[in-house]
Amino acid sequence: MPVDSLPTSILAHMIAINNVPPPPLRSIPSLRLSKTINYGQLNALCHIRGLKSGRHSSVHLEAHDAFIKQYPQIFLHEKTVLPKVPQQVDKRKSCLKLAEKKPQRYKSHNISAYLREARGGPRIDEEEITEEKFLVFLDILKKLPVYRTAHEHNLVWKILKSIPALTSQLSNEELKMLSKKVMSETWIKGSTVIGDDGLYVMLTGQARRRIKVFRSLIEENDSIISSLSRESFLFDAELKDSTVAELFVPSRKLTVKKWGVFGSLKGTDEMEESERSVVTDYDCEILKIPTKEYEKLKLEKVKRENAQKLKLIRKCPFYATWPTLSIWELVSISKMKIFPPGHVLVESGTVISFVGYINSGYCNIYRNIVGLVDLSLNKVKKMKKLVYMGKLKEKESFGEISILLQAPFTCTIITGREVEMAVIEDRDIHGKSLDPVTKELMIQTAKPTFGHLTEEDVQNEYIKKVQEKQWKYFKNKTIKRILHCNGVLPGFGKWEHYWSTMPKNIKNTLISYS
Repeated sequence: MPVDSLPTSILAHMIAINNVPPPPLRSIPSLRLSKTINYGQLNALCHIRGLKSGRHSSVHLEAHDAFIKQYPQIFLHEKTVLPKVPQQVDKRKSCLKLAEKKPQRYKSHNISAYLREARGGPRIDEEEITEEKFLVFLDILKKLPVYRTAHEHNLVWKILKSIPALTSQLSNEELKMLSKKVMSETWIKGSTVIGDDGLYVMLTGQARRRIKVFRSLIEENDSIISSLSRESFLFDAELKDSTVAELFVPSRKLTVKKWGVFGSLKGTDEMEESERSVVTDYDCEILKIPTKEYEKLKLEKVKRENAQKLKLIRKCPFYATWPTLSIWELVSISKMKIFPPGHVLVESGTVISFVGYINSGYCNIYRNIVGLVDLSLNKVKKMKKLVYMGKLKEKESFGEISILLQAPFTCTIITGREVEMAVIEDRDIHGKSLDPVTKELMIQTAKPTFGHLTEEDVQNEYIKKVQEKQWKYFKNKTIKRILHCNGVLPGFGKWEHYWSTMPKNIKNTLISYS
């Protein structure tokens, strides 16, 4: 009989399956140990002696009781961590401990430093000027100023700012400019240094100030006269007459040490000899600030201010067509001043004491008016009030007509914020400083400040302000009453919206026109 094709195919499939190698062995996944069970304790419980003996034996009962007692120990209990309460007292104590651990300042034995600090003066911080920094400072001062770098100029300026004797005489800007011109000089022991041409600062060494004494040339026992021939390099003598000599000798008490100064930048004609000259006890390095450089600095500052004032006055409307020579006459007698906000420059009905040219800021203009103020029990009272009428802005002037014609001001001027202006005092205008032609030119070109305002304009402005105030009060009161009746409180519910961007549903409803 022919063999059916189906059993043949099944047989072939079975043979093919038998020839397939078995799948590779897979490792059993490791068990994850529970974090809440102490497996060491569990192992010890399972191996208690007598636990596997007969149930009715006494050993088994004892083992069972021990197992039951020790069974809760196999579970690990998580510790609940409570939030910490900040202890401010401990923090304060730790801050105090840190403050105590900070190194204290070096206490100098120089009594002059403590006296200067007790009197409210500045104090030299010797910790900031280290020895290494001071040596670099000396090396820089020995260079010519043209060979110094910008960093070196900045270092000299920072050290000079820490010297109280310089900061008390010079501003920060002046000290920065002079720091680019200063140099150090070396003086040997026994030299007489006279500070006629500048301000001197002792950097290294020590010197004694010279004082003036009078001695008789007749007395033989005078120790100073007898030592004149031996130590003549210390003395300067001027004969008043045939018997009396005026001597300049070094003082034993008045000394100049490190950071001490002598001389002056403003002339030494009225200075005492002790403030003007010294005699060196050792080889000294002395910093010199020349008087000529200081005078140049002042001239440059005056030139800059005059150029600024010339530009300011020329831009004012009344002086646009003035010749430069006439404007220079005003510049020479004007001064720059700064007024704080809310400062009353002039009141209505008074003659102003200066002419002002506003460089920065603005001034508010007010006019006086008599208004009615409501009182209780249907009563009113007359009271003077200030009505705001405008403002004076930058590059505007005021006060010319009031000073020249002695006309009282019709308005009150109050600074709106800090105002810087060029000011010409009335004594300079009425004195011989100002030319009569320039005075007449000011009268012809200038106009009274807000002189175009009439009483009717002031009353209308006052009525307008009062009506605006009443309408604002009525509007706010009405809106609050309506919202309160409907139970709506502004700031809550639908009245409170804080949209950083416009919602999509609103954007889609926008109509675009092409």
